[in-house]
Amino acid sequence: GTTSRVGPTSGGTAARTPLILAAGEGERRIRRGMGGALAIIKVDRRNGGSPALMMGYEEIPPGQAIQPHRHPSMDEIVFVHRGTGAAELGDRTASVGPGATIYIPQATRVTLRNTGSEPLAVAYFFSQPGYEEYLRDTSVREGQVARVLSGPELAKSRERHKAHIVFDAQ
Repeated sequence: GTTSRVGPTSGGTAARTPLILAAGEGERRIRRGMGGALAIIKVDRRNGGSPALMMGYEEIPPGQAIQPHRHPSMDEIVFVHRGTGAAELGDRTASVGPGATIYIPQATRVTLRNTGSEPLAVAYFFSQPGYEEYLRDTSVREGQVARVLSGPELAKSRERHKAHIVFDAQ
């Protein structure tokens, strides 16, 4: 299908444009780590021009995990579309599967691990923009070489985006 796209204007934002996106449509990116996971930025300041919301979709490969982290200034909702996993939220751990919803208040520690044999496909929604810039910084457009970030490269990126995402020590 064809996607209605609006390119960035000054300031990295686009005019507000209604979007109807099929499952695989959006800004397709490959994570530079996490086994080369597919991440799709669906709606943000550049895609659809939303000044306040961010929505993405990600497929976490079997055995991979989103590392423990917090979003200091935004709430997040994760909706499990397909696959099975384990969600750790604060001091609680629970199994998740298709249809599960995870609400993560700002500054709450979270990690999500794929415990199944197929990709753990999740949609995520943030109450304000910002996380997508970290995602762009730590991924490449689909079709480009997704070289894993070195320790110093990853540390610099995390420092640049610490207002939106903070990783806990492993």
